[in-house]
Amino acid sequence: MRGRRSGIRFAGVLLAWLALIGHAAAERESFELRVPLAPAPAASEGRVRLFYELHLTNFSREPLRPVAIDVRGEDDLVLATFTGTALAARLAPAVPTAGTTDSTVIAPGARKVLYLELDLAPDAVPSRLHHRVAYRVEGAEALSHIEGAKVAPDPRPAPVLGPPLRGGPWAAVFDPAWPRGHRRVFYAVEGRATLPGRFAIDLVKLDAHGRLAAGDADLVRNAHAHGEPVLAVADATVVAMRGDYPEAARISQNGRHPLTAGSGNYVVLALGEGRHAIYEHLRPGSVRVAAGQRVRRGEVIGEVGYSGSGNWPHLHFHVADDASLLGGDGLPFAFEGFSVLGRYTDIEALGARPWTPHADPDTVVRRHERPADNSVLRFPD
Repeated sequence: MRGRRSGIRFAGVLLAWLALIGHAAAERESFELRVPLAPAPAASEGRVRLFYELHLTNFSREPLRPVAIDVRGEDDLVLATFTGTALAARLAPAVPTAGTTDSTVIAPGARKVLYLELDLAPDAVPSRLHHRVAYRVEGAEALSHIEGAKVAPDPRPAPVLGPPLRGGPWAAVFDPAWPRGHRRVFYAVEGRATLPGRFAIDLVKLDAHGRLAAGDADLVRNAHAHGEPVLAVADATVVAMRGDYPEAARISQNGRHPLTAGSGNYVVLALGEGRHAIYEHLRPGSVRVAAGQRVRRGEVIGEVGYSGSGNWPHLHFHVADDASLLGGDGLPFAFEGFSVLGRYTDIEALGARPWTPHADPDTVVRRHERPADNSVLRFPD
């Protein structure tokens, strides 16, 4: 009898242990949370912004729906919470495909990316971040939670660069919410998925009335930006360039370009410490430098053009951790100084209406900052 009771007790313990293991496995088989690149501070208008991505990969066998995601700092302080439409607007497939919806449901084996731009006071940047996700199995009511993706922000300050252009007005076009804008387009080059345009800015020249061109706006040569000198932003070494890719004579004639030619004519400068300044869409025949050449800050290296992909002559500028046009991760940068003229609250008005003038004359001049999104500025002449 005693042996029988011992066997029953052992079976009960075993079943409880198996149930516990099964429960743990159910908890464990949900999302992998990962931050591929530690955020680095980018100063803008007296604030600090941390741009980074939280990857959520569903390792369960059922569709999962995130319903709330917290970003937390030291002492579990909640820095930001995303729910509802705010969550849906920032959560997107790593590679959007035809028929993609705004649903936050993540299928088994699928990955979605939460695009984050935290806006913080300079003295409020945490030394550590972690994330808490509340989610449910699609179709169920019960909520589960998972925490992870601990990351320390990169403490290195962004490089302070000279102006890439002269004068103005220049619209600094950047919107982190554009589904296919620079901020949200990944590339996989040589086995590494990168986001080159994380901080990229398209600089478009305007006249005093906000117009993009004089005369026939379809003629590329009439664009105010076309032919403007492009400047080296630092004493640096040219590591790559191209100057012979053609451009269309008319805006309406610029067709599709292969991925390898989307940048058109370009110059890549090695800034040191693993950072590279990348200029794209330069005018054919205007590039004045060669690979291996040393350039001085402020030296003319080319001209603004319309080569490669784009819907208007402009200078694309970004800084990356690799000399590759598409194979480097975008890094923050700052310009030594510029004057803020105003901002486009609706970027669809670019070229059609003047910008909204800057309201505070005491903050017109900005130093050691990245231009605010869709701001209009003037570089020193």
